[in-house]
Amino acid sequence: VQLQASGGGLVQAGGSLRLSCAHSGFTFDDYAIGWFRQAPGKEREGVSCISSSDDSTYYADSVKGRFTISNDNAKNTVYMQMNSLKPEDTAVYYCAAEFGPCGDYGLGPESDYYGQGTLVTVSS
Repeated sequence: VQLQASGGGLVQAGGSLRLSCAHSGFTFDDYAIGWFRQAPGKEREGVSCISSSDDSTYYADSVKGRFTISNDNAKNTVYMQMNSLKPEDTAVYYCAAEFGPCGDYGLGPESDYYGQGTLVTVSS
């Protein structure tokens, strides 16, 4: 199983970024795939998740209306479009996968798999 995250960078507040998670080694139909983030001094937060097993998505309250997760089956890639970015969105973002649905709190390091993170920095 491989999860390769990319797309992080430095952006000004109000700007946008799109993160990509290229996945391989498992069937998306069986797994939920999503993002969690970790910022220094803050608790880990499940950000978004998408699951085909129950056709559901999950978003943390802090990103609802600003972030959108989507899946491209042909490319085995999950995307997270991040708009209206805020300085508090600054964190390392990790792509993760969990067998089954997204759950009530999204995914995290306790999920079945997660890859190396990508750093998102939002300047004020």
